[in-house]
Amino acid sequence: MTAVIATLLVLAAHTGAARWQPETHRLDAFAYLWLAAAGLPLIVRRRFPLTVFLVSGVLAWAYFGVHYYALGPVFVLPTIALFVLTRVRGWVVASIAAGSLITAGWIAYVITGGALIPDMRGVVVLVLASAVIGIGTAVQNRVAVIAANRERASEQQQRMAEQERLRIAREVHDVVAHSLAMINVQAGVAAHVADRRPDQAKEALINIKEASASALKDLRATVALLRGGEDRAPAPSLRQMSELIERARATGLDVRVHGEPGELPAPVDGAAYRILQESLTNVVRHANAPTKIDVHFGQQDLQFQLVVRDDGTGAVQPKPGHGLRGMGERAAALGGRLTASVVDGGFEIKAELPIEGAP
Repeated sequence: MTAVIATLLVLAAHTGAARWQPETHRLDAFAYLWLAAAGLPLIVRRRFPLTVFLVSGVLAWAYFGVHYYALGPVFVLPTIALFVLTRVRGWVVASIAAGSLITAGWIAYVITGGALIPDMRGVVVLVLASAVIGIGTAVQNRVAVIAANRERASEQQQRMAEQERLRIAREVHDVVAHSLAMINVQAGVAAHVADRRPDQAKEALINIKEASASALKDLRATVALLRGGEDRAPAPSLRQMSELIERARATGLDVRVHGEPGELPAPVDGAAYRILQESLTNVVRHANAPTKIDVHFGQQDLQFQLVVRDDGTGAVQPKPGHGLRGMGERAAALGGRLTASVVDGGFEIKAELPIEGAP
């Protein structure tokens, strides 16, 4: 559309200019075809920018040099082509193409009897070409900057979405895995002693009820977070660790707590709670014949330390699953680290989380 409009405007301008240049010939069909041939190739200027510029430039220069018909703004057409050439192929190609065309036109002008030193019209053409290339380069650079900024913004959005997805996956995994592990153990106890010790079976069923209620509460809080609701459960904190300890003890394990976590920044507090939760869950689900779990809290050199060790037997270095990977991601997100290792046949989780500078 731009090419057609520009061509029509040039035709109209030349038609009007003929009235004010009586010494020239009025435009005839050949003149209109000449001007149209210089303008209509602009339709494919983005696909063949160099070819279009050369065709339009040669025809415009020839029309101007012959000086048979009335002169007008014919150079608007190659100017548009040169601008597009600069944007698409860069200023180097545009400069070489424009310089070659101007040089060829000057040589033709000299051969046909023109002065060796170009007059003001030649200077205007040279300045115009330089200005168009400069503007085209500035626009090209600006477009490149905008595209790069958009790409960075898109990548940032993707990273944030991925981080949020991983965070939600960790929350759901921690809640569901911990609760289902406790429920599974208690259900096994209830099924085993239902006939011989109904009181113990009843206690196991009560533990199942409490664990499932807690899991539903946490899941509702997670769903509310996803929906953007305001009614959310309190953030996980080691102040609530007694619930985790009691649930683990309800499975028959002797859980011993050494030290106190003390006051912690909220992100560290929440991450430590989830790491403790997942560590206790892993003992219940995967440890071989454990009887005791030692939980150690400590602070040293502005680092909070959490160690969870069981006394199981025959432990082997595990392959990282959702649980271990999630704990490691929680620690890494705060600038800390998490190690999982076999110690005396059992398994040990050690988390070190920085306290200073925590958000």
